[in-house]
Amino acid sequence: MSFPVQIPIRVPCPAGACICGHEALRADSMGDQRILRLTREEEKRLLQRLERVTSLQDLRHVERRMYEQLGIRLRIEPGASEVRTVRGIQIEVLPMRGLCRKTRQAVAAAIRRGMERTPDVAFALLDEAGLFG
Repeated sequence: MSFPVQIPIRVPCPAGACICGHEALRADSMGDQRILRLTREEEKRLLQRLERVTSLQDLRHVERRMYEQLGIRLRIEPGASEVRTVRGIQIEVLPMRGLCRKTRQAVAAAIRRGMERTPDVAFALLDEAGLFG
């Protein structure tokens, strides 16, 4: 006799603290529920991985895996004006139902910390955008 495998899901935010729509997503059987697999422990592991990115290819790989496994979409590009520091690079985690606002901010901050630790990633991103020719 086989038993169904229980996948741990994220604990919802306290009522009124967030507008992520966690409960509505759980109730919607047709919705993309991959994001619910991002438990607090898994979020910590993801943030650590983002901080340890070593190259632009590595960052793009993690970005692709985040979309494949969780449905999270990122937008990382040089800012519209002058880029003097890593703060000038726009990092946006696109909103989606079930993804907490704090998690979105934490992912962007972890990517920034990784770029500050390994500036070659930021330079490669700027080069990808055509800054260095």
